[in-house]
Amino acid sequence: MIRTGAAYKEGLRDGREIWIDGERVGDVTTHPAFKPIVDIKARMYDLHHEEASAPALTYVDENAVHSIFHQPPTETAHWEAKRKGVDILLKDVGGVVTRVGDETIGEMWSLQDGRDMLAEIDPRFADNIDRHIKRVVEEDPFHVSANTDPKGDRSRHISERDPDMMVHVTRETDAGIIIRGAKYETAAAYADQAYLKPTVGAWTDEKESDYALGCIVKMGAPGVKHICRSSFAGRSNPADYPLANRYDEVDTLVIFDDVLIPWEDVFFYRYTRAAQFVRGTLHRYSAYPYVLRLLYVADMMIGAALWNAKQTGLDKLQSVQEKLADLAVYREGVNAHLVASIALAEKSPAGLLMPNQSILYAGRVLACSQLPTMMHATRELIGGQICVTPNIAAFEAEGTRDWLKKFYTLNDNWESEDRRKLLAFARDLVSSDYAGHRLAFVQFAQAPHFNHLAAVYKSFDFSGPLDFVRRTAGLSDTVMGSLK
Repeated sequence: MIRTGAAYKEGLRDGREIWIDGERVGDVTTHPAFKPIVDIKARMYDLHHEEASAPALTYVDENAVHSIFHQPPTETAHWEAKRKGVDILLKDVGGVVTRVGDETIGEMWSLQDGRDMLAEIDPRFADNIDRHIKRVVEEDPFHVSANTDPKGDRSRHISERDPDMMVHVTRETDAGIIIRGAKYETAAAYADQAYLKPTVGAWTDEKESDYALGCIVKMGAPGVKHICRSSFAGRSNPADYPLANRYDEVDTLVIFDDVLIPWEDVFFYRYTRAAQFVRGTLHRYSAYPYVLRLLYVADMMIGAALWNAKQTGLDKLQSVQEKLADLAVYREGVNAHLVASIALAEKSPAGLLMPNQSILYAGRVLACSQLPTMMHATRELIGGQICVTPNIAAFEAEGTRDWLKKFYTLNDNWESEDRRKLLAFARDLVSSDYAGHRLAFVQFAQAPHFNHLAAVYKSFDFSGPLDFVRRTAGLSDTVMGSLK
């Protein structure tokens, strides 16, 4: 079953407790801070039902129709279909959205790769992950992740901190476990459920076992409270900030105030080995859609910069072409890692087709670490007018309209309104508050840079370079002992 946009919105009217800017939200589907992004998510659901797009966005299994984003990937064609599906969605909604539907299910696939370990804890837990993956396929919930804790003072041992700084089990009941704590999560306020799992850490201290927890939490469950950051939507005229007013995926501090998690929704708890496994494998699938989103950001930067250069004829200058080439190299580098990670994919323990880990994680490092440089290159190509251009009110006011039309019209092809729209788009893409927020999000959404590099280090096969140098340099076999 694939839900409609209307069914998705109706599911959000469950009495959930949401706060933003110090006020309680009555209806998340109509509140101005959330309505634009909720409408986009609803549109994504509806595209699965429309004649033109449904064949590419769905697949049939046991006479039932499901979203291709939830299809467990067992062959290359499945990944190709997911990528095509993302292209259809993002081009239809006209912008980049991180939470599309193909990302968090990958985190559950990675846990399914460790189902034998879950069975060692409790056979029910292994069955739970299998059942929940099947449920996501069959019921099509909007499913997000709950990862980052407030943490508190990390210079102190976990036993010396406020225990609620990390989500933990307070007691067991016949119905399930009771949890307390908090997590930061994007889109939680307008999602159906979240996969809650341990935060980044070594997870080698058994004293941390109370915090080694993995489960599914319904976002409208009693005791779940959403305290959201201020939205970028509604702050200004959408004509001046077209991206911020449509695509802001509001981040939330999700409070768990004695929340009951039924046993059937528990994957593991009080088991640090499971926490170690999750932290080491969490992004083995989800890094692919994460990096794929940045490919579209690269296209937006190239398009904005090149249109700006073409309107004034500066695209004929070698210096401009070189900077555009830098953007193209970045874009193609990201794309090459995505393509190669699937072309050289490998079977996972659960029998899924897992993107080549070394190539995928290297692509994530490239996409994230070079984004600030590419944004700066885009700003340089567009120039200072993104800083000084008046807002649309000035372009429409009687006393200033004619002057702005005169000075922003370039030629017969570029009249003032098109130039204003391009500059407003470019400003929101690389220089606005929203642009700064998105850059910080990219840098930390799947862990900070040093964790990205650690993932590359752990997944790269160093044996080839080591053996090549050993043979070429004529090193003795005794050096092999140093590899142990």
